[in-house]
Amino acid sequence: MAENVVRVAALADLHCTKTSQGAFQPLFARIVESSDMLLLAGDLTDYGLPEEARVLAKELGTLRIPVCAVLGNHDLESGKADEVTKILIDAGLNVLDGDACEMLGIGIAGVKGFGGGFGKRALGPWGETIIKNFVREAVGEALKLEAALGRLRTTSIVVLLHYSPVQQTVDGEPLEIYPFLGSSRLEEPINRYPVSLVLHGHAHRGQLQGATKSGVAVYNVSMPLLTRTFADRPPFRVFEVAVGERAVGETPPAQSVPAPSGPMPGGRRASDPPSQPQLVVSGPREGRA
Repeated sequence: MAENVVRVAALADLHCTKTSQGAFQPLFARIVESSDMLLLAGDLTDYGLPEEARVLAKELGTLRIPVCAVLGNHDLESGKADEVTKILIDAGLNVLDGDACEMLGIGIAGVKGFGGGFGKRALGPWGETIIKNFVREAVGEALKLEAALGRLRTTSIVVLLHYSPVQQTVDGEPLEIYPFLGSSRLEEPINRYPVSLVLHGHAHRGQLQGATKSGVAVYNVSMPLLTRTFADRPPFRVFEVAVGERAVGETPPAQSVPAPSGPMPGGRRASDPPSQPQLVVSGPREGRA
């Protein structure tokens, strides 16, 4: 099987403001030096304002690598998500919302996601209409992710979210807000496809990594979390993802890459190749989840 390695940089929760001109250029310069592509896991702007998106678009203009992103809850705050998305697309980003794309041989399925909680404590569609609508939104995001995954035909797949699909990477946050940090419903489609790894943000005080029930590695790449955890490094992570061609009928291998800070929980199959991580991290400021 012919195979090469693509270095995938990832971060989330930039919370770019109207006064952030120049703030991200040193960070993006380091990313270009360290990686072949960049994935942004939501909360790109602070209040979802077009003015903030224009500042970020100008900052991203220094990048000479492919960039793919999903929006976060902050990007929807002002009801101008369509305008924010257009500004970022015009700047050269792939912005996914239940869509899929392929960059450098890696398939990326992206969706914002939503809350609802995890496991047995997940909110159910019962009672008041507003509760049913909340759950319906979570189910809808999961269905969008399933559709995006179904469009991909690559052997290396990355899922890009803002909300977490597992509880492990939000542990450390106040228990009261767990239902607003992610949803187990997002995990279900991930476990049905040969996903290499999952990236998300949103949980600024969560944990760096976890895994789905089938062993797919999940990484929290929130900038505030990375800044606090790796104070001596720039706040982004770089994952090495193997990309290759496989014979028809061959089982797609899991190419997930756990970080060197600890072993990945779980494992997909005994036949899967060992994971080989690479990590770069640290940087700017705290922000709101």
